[in-house]
Amino acid sequence: MPEGATIWLTGLPSAGKSTIAHACEPALRRAGRRVEVLDGDAVRPHLAAARGYSREDRAINIRRIGWVSELLARNGVVVLVSAIAPYRDVRDEIRATHEANGTRFVEVHVSTPVEVASSRDVKGLYARQRAGEISGLTGVDDPYEVPLRPDLVIPAHAQPVEESVRLLLAHLSGCGLAPDSCTDLTPESKEPR
Repeated sequence: MPEGATIWLTGLPSAGKSTIAHACEPALRRAGRRVEVLDGDAVRPHLAAARGYSREDRAINIRRIGWVSELLARNGVVVLVSAIAPYRDVRDEIRATHEANGTRFVEVHVSTPVEVASSRDVKGLYARQRAGEISGLTGVDDPYEVPLRPDLVIPAHAQPVEESVRLLLAHLSGCGLAPDSCTDLTPESKEPR
């Protein structure tokens, strides 16, 4: 069975994490890899529905996503996690848990600056924060701790999505987690799961 891994895309809201993860998924599938995307927003209602957005609640949510991703990864799945994971100590804890179980963990910093992310404002969070409707927005009035030694930095704000995807796929290929051929992003007919 091919080696699995957790590929954790961290960055500010609207940085491009989910876009990159979902764009990588079909290329990895075409290359014969088993792949799952764990999108922080999609997973939260299932793993942390009763939780709020305090530091403790966010940490619990991220730990739960980390547990699920490690479980899948140790069973040969390439898990693309797109979750802000704002706190460095929690990300480091998840990496340590993976490593203790002999499971690969790749931290990818999607480095879009807050000015660009807030202009994209995919979910309207920045606008709601400016209007005083919400507080505790990561990177604005709640901290985002930039990774100190990420395995890969993707400057999604400075290049097209396809280039960000190629950069990630090339990194995975270099780590032995994907064949060189998967960097070809030519769409093909969607294969059944």
